[in-house]
Amino acid sequence: MNGASRIVAVLGPTNTGKTHYAIERMLGHRTGVIGLPLRLLAREVYDKIVAIRGPSVVALVTGEERIVPPRTQYWVCTVEAMPEGMGTDFVAIDEIQLCADPERGHVFTDRLLRMRGTHETLFLGADTMRGPIAALVPQAQFARRERMSQLVYTGSKKISRMPPRSAIVGFSVENVYAIAELLRRQKGGAAVVMGALSPRTRNAQVELYQNGEVDYLVATDAIGMGLNLDVNHVAFSSLSKFDGRRMRPLAPNELAQIAGRAGRGMSDGTFGVTGEASPLDEGVAQAIMDSRFTPMKKLNWRNAALRFGSVDALIDSLEASPDNEHLVKARPADDLNALKSLAQVPEVAARASDGPSIRLLWDVCRIPDFRGISHAEHANLLESIFGHLHERGTIPEDYLARQIRRIDRTDGDIDALSKRLAYIRTWTYVAQRNGWMRDESHWRAETRAVEDRVSDALHERLTQRFVDRRTSVLLRRLKQKEALLAEVNDKGEVTVEGEFVGRLEGFRFIPDKSAQGTEAKALKSASLQALAPQFHLRADRFYNAPDTEIDFTDQGGLMWGEYAVGKLVAGAEPLKPMVEVFVDEAAGPEVEQKVQRRLQHFIDRKIAALFEPLLNLSRDEELTGLAKGFAFRMVEALGILPRAGVAQEVKDLDQDARGALRKHGIRFGQFTIFMPLLLKPAPTRLRLVLWALANGLQEFPEAPPPGLVTVPVAKGAPEGYDTMCGYRNAGERSIRIDMLERLADMLRAEDSRGGFEAKADMLSITGMTLEQFADLMQGLGYKAERGERTKIKPAQPTEQPPAANAEAPAETAEAKAQSDVAVAAEAPAEATDSTEVEAEATAADPASDEPEVEVFYTFTWGRQANRGPRGDQRQGRSKPSGKPRDGRGKPQGKKGGKPQGAKTFSSRPPKKEKAIDPDNPFAAALMGLKDGN
Repeated sequence: MNGASRIVAVLGPTNTGKTHYAIERMLGHRTGVIGLPLRLLAREVYDKIVAIRGPSVVALVTGEERIVPPRTQYWVCTVEAMPEGMGTDFVAIDEIQLCADPERGHVFTDRLLRMRGTHETLFLGADTMRGPIAALVPQAQFARRERMSQLVYTGSKKISRMPPRSAIVGFSVENVYAIAELLRRQKGGAAVVMGALSPRTRNAQVELYQNGEVDYLVATDAIGMGLNLDVNHVAFSSLSKFDGRRMRPLAPNELAQIAGRAGRGMSDGTFGVTGEASPLDEGVAQAIMDSRFTPMKKLNWRNAALRFGSVDALIDSLEASPDNEHLVKARPADDLNALKSLAQVPEVAARASDGPSIRLLWDVCRIPDFRGISHAEHANLLESIFGHLHERGTIPEDYLARQIRRIDRTDGDIDALSKRLAYIRTWTYVAQRNGWMRDESHWRAETRAVEDRVSDALHERLTQRFVDRRTSVLLRRLKQKEALLAEVNDKGEVTVEGEFVGRLEGFRFIPDKSAQGTEAKALKSASLQALAPQFHLRADRFYNAPDTEIDFTDQGGLMWGEYAVGKLVAGAEPLKPMVEVFVDEAAGPEVEQKVQRRLQHFIDRKIAALFEPLLNLSRDEELTGLAKGFAFRMVEALGILPRAGVAQEVKDLDQDARGALRKHGIRFGQFTIFMPLLLKPAPTRLRLVLWALANGLQEFPEAPPPGLVTVPVAKGAPEGYDTMCGYRNAGERSIRIDMLERLADMLRAEDSRGGFEAKADMLSITGMTLEQFADLMQGLGYKAERGERTKIKPAQPTEQPPAANAEAPAETAEAKAQSDVAVAAEAPAEATDSTEVEAEATAADPASDEPEVEVFYTFTWGRQANRGPRGDQRQGRSKPSGKPRDGRGKPQGKKGGKPQGAKTFSSRPPKKEKAIDPDNPFAAALMGLKDGN
């Protein structure tokens, strides 16, 4: 050491310009080296010196980065990476108080004791180091620097009330992320700074804060190590930290180191607590403001005179105790623990048998455990690296390529990218070791490129998760009372100042669902303010839109394209519903009235078009008396009336009244009185909505699919639903009322007392199987008796002349007809065509000798039918009758019974004849028979 070297300890609180002073002093010398506590700070200082002197004379050396130009004059390093024995003119060690740090203190103490510049040496740090430096470096001079601004304690504040340009400090990754998430929701976002971030990620995050995109910074205690930021307030979310072994409270000097980041240059700063941190003791707060702390007495130390004769000798030298009262033996560091673990591995112990091998083993053990998975995992990795280096002299390129390839990915969330960044830092460190690679420059560039890619991806994920650019922009503009520019694209997406804020659905603004709490309120407030002109433009376009762009839903909603703009509500009459609009209050009453008028016009025209026959009926002034009253009932019932409910009124109508009503398209059916034009799908859909509104239903039932003759009965449907659909419930299915009337016409020609079987036409118009038809008939009030009989096969065609076929016995023709009907009855609804039925009938195996059995039903009118609710008639099927039947399945009369055609006489007075229903299709024939009698 040069005896003429000047040694100065520049001590004082934060914001005294110590680091800036050291840079100036170093640049006043021809060569120099400065050691800094963090890789992040080293990069910051390197950039400053490069800006002054250029990159050709400045080197940056950290554990994971090495930039060394050929003509290097100034070295910027982390304290651990400072080169020894270079003999530079100037040496500076920053944050020298870290000599007392439990983990890294021995490195700083070693630099304090052994690192000197040939002309000048500076130790920069807290005033608490005055005593140890004076004792260990007697020739050192001291320079006291005072803080350039005032630091004031402001007590406790909620995070939601945190002032802008604040840094909130947490002491774990989970705590930092939780605070950043809260700030995103309430304040628009925060930048994140942690020691584990790469310089590239950290600088990108700091830039978000420095350029004003966010007003808040969430950081670990890494910001206490000289990072220069425009921070006005520092808030502690906790007053304790995990130091690698246990949770311990932070000492006042440690709190001061972090709190001192508040205020820069001549600007005053404040500090306080937030979250779950309890308020600071008054004495501690005052000590921080006055920079008065308990002096340090002991510094951590580890022996630097290592012996490499054997692994045990190396371990013993590392565990040696100091012989100075101001030094204390440092606790075992990660490198010593790794050495002890590898020394127990037989293969490693066998390889480390000489001085060079032991030195190599020690260099490998000094690879930091960036991954932090477990001590055993780290030891396994070091064992693999040592084995390659000892056996081959270098790490195989294919091995290294495999390790890097697994890490070189930018997908995943923040945690996944943070782990990859920690992994690549290990290989970046390895690539920086001289002689460990064949092509050092290639692998250094390769690991640096991967780290940069992962760093950029991590910055992007951090920004996506913790920075809401749109909210921060909107809040900043609102504070500045500037006009906001809103745009709405053809998909309804709303952007304000280029940031997506939500969607305009019709005339309602739907904020982005990711916004919550205070953020959502701010977002909606700013967005609605900017959207005011858009509401008026959209209202004008809607008012002039054709009816084809507007529609109603089955639940009474009113749609403009894909957007809900209102809903129908009950009016004074079923055919005169009112409209309730969906318009944001911020749009104003003018927009609301314009939308309401347009929707009312739409629904009025829709009703006029679809219910024109019904409206014409209501406006017919020629109708009088009972006809007028009946027309009112039809209008009130929306065009469909079950006949059972108005039987007396129908009976009271004379022929002229019925004729007048028929002119309007009213059909008087046996079961229903209806207007066929109103059974079409469009009127039916609207009728159900109007009926549901008039009856105050909470949930509107939907119309059945169009075109079906029968549909399953809707379970739990409100009373009258089947009628409004244009159907009638019968058994398990409902049949369309116009088809039901066609069926009724067919049934009138059958013998309902003696019994009849289903005809093919009956099955055809209902589209049912025989079993389904039997259930339907029971629902209509008939009894259905199930029976089985031998199926009469149709006669096989023979090669006979046509004349012979023409003379076939009548019995054979009749049997064939019976068989055809039976086959049709059993066929599915789709196969009612006579050709298909015939094809199925002939598909049976002709070689079979066993007689085929067919099922048939005999229907008779059931006067005591069990009538269910809403006119449903439900009755179980009868068991097969025991009565003898003829060959066609008809019941035979009893022996000795009443002879056919015999007359009977009674002493009762003659029964009054029932008037013939003029709507009966056989009315004319019946009248003729009556007149003939």
